Amino acid sequence: MDRPGRVDEYYMKMALALARRGIGLVEPNPAVGCVIVKAGQVIGRGWHRGFGKAHAEVEALRDCRRQGLDPAGATMYVTLEPCCHFGKTGPCTKEIIQARIAKVVVATGDPSGHANGAGLEILRQAGIEVQVGVCQAQARLLNGPFFKFVQTGRPWVIVKWAQSIDGMLAIADPSAGRYLTSQAARNHAHILRRRTQAIVVGINTVLQDDPLLTPRPSKGRRPIRVVMDRGLRIPLDARILLDVKTFPVLICTTRPAMDDRQAIVQQLQQRGAEFLVGPDDDRNIGSLLDELARRSIQQVLIEGGARLIRSALQAGLADEIHLYIAPISLGNAGKARIEPGYLMLRNPTGRQVGPDVWLSGLTDQGYNLCVDIPKDCP
Repeated sequence: MDRPGRVDEYYMKMALALARRGIGLVEPNPAVGCVIVKAGQVIGRGWHRGFGKAHAEVEALRDCRRQGLDPAGATMYVTLEPCCHFGKTGPCTKEIIQARIAKVVVATGDPSGHANGAGLEILRQAGIEVQVGVCQAQARLLNGPFFKFVQTGRPWVIVKWAQSIDGMLAIADPSAGRYLTSQAARNHAHILRRRTQAIVVGINTVLQDDPLLTPRPSKGRRPIRVVMDRGLRIPLDARILLDVKTFPVLICTTRPAMDDRQAIVQQLQQRGAEFLVGPDDDRNIGSLLDELARRSIQQVLIEGGARLIRSALQAGLADEIHLYIAPISLGNAGKARIEPGYLMLRNPTGRQVGPDVWLSGLTDQGYNLCVDIPKDCP
């Protein structure tokens, strides 16, 4: 750490590690971390701990004060441009200026309309030295969903499935077992559900598995649950309809189905379910994403079944992939393959979860959106 650039990268990576602690708790806000350094010592750390809670910069300043340390004259490392507007919390720029921070090193700018360099300029006008671009690619990869939504107005699409070694998604004989993967892997998958604001499945998943589609524990997260149901076959006793007031339900169907099953529609509406009428083909995924974007939903999780996942992959809608592989080959005892064709994961990661293997990464589309930094990005 003899060069200034290496020192900045060291502390920014520390801030990025802190930011990751907020994933699954802060969405649709970005995950942000902050480190305050004075005289070569870290005197404050903070991260955005939850939607509506204090931002990372404020948390780091509070950490300094809890230790009886004065942040005046210190350097602040933060993974995203500090906010300068009043939202659920006050502007971080004001707190930074009042703390008499001498320098702010920022990983990447915030392209949101209420920011877009404004926070950086306020700090500069206050006499604070500002440096931008340290670990910029890593910071954008951390918050890909946020950047995609801000820059394109479209939700970030996560596709998740579990399979056997030979690519089967289910056991053909239901009496032989419902799940391919272990409880540990299924618990791990709930982290994804907490990240997202919408969970999407096809009607066959509802008919065969009767899932709740809720994050457990929810930790206050209440994603909308979406069922792709062209023929309006959802049973009135489906478990997904038991708690519509807490976890909303949106049924994507077609006009002919709505007209043919008016009595069912009325009963579902009385229970609180909403309807989205779309085209009677694979384009209905696109119309769903348009609707979710209008509702300011930033992250969408597609969980199954095989046909829906295949359609999303073939249409090039996926930004992020999560795959759980059970240590079993089913052969003729299995059913339902995805066969996505050529698919390479960018920025991949993986590890063992219980007896299963978890792999995740970005598609080319998701990766390129993160690393191709717009020229007008502050």
